Amino acid sequence: MLADDLASSALGIELLDAGPGRATMRMRITETMVNGHAIGHGGYVFLLADTTFACACNSHGPVTVAAGADITFVAAVRLGDELVAVAEERTRFGRSGIYDVTVRRGDEVVAEFRGRSRTLK
Repeated sequence: MLADDLASSALGIELLDAGPGRATMRMRITETMVNGHAIGHGGYVFLLADTTFACACNSHGPVTVAAGADITFVAAVRLGDELVAVAEERTRFGRSGIYDVTVRRGDEVVAEFRGRSRTLK
């Protein structure tokens, strides 16, 4: 799945680690990701978290997609920041699942994301 994800690869998102129900990915904030306030656009932070969530929820094999997601931005990110997102499965029930993704800059949490997944038939 990730090999065919042109959006994520075009942004330089890298898979660092993956396993059943979990994934870790990295992305650097580039000048094309900075908004008019000179901070990283939240959409890119969301995209990193969403891609990490996708890798975690697809780790079990069947094609799984997002049914919904929410993000809380905790701190602004800046040009040059290296972000690392860690996704962890909280639960799976039937064809649904819940995953939490924490996005950090070093040791500092910059965003918390919760994704809800649905496995396709």
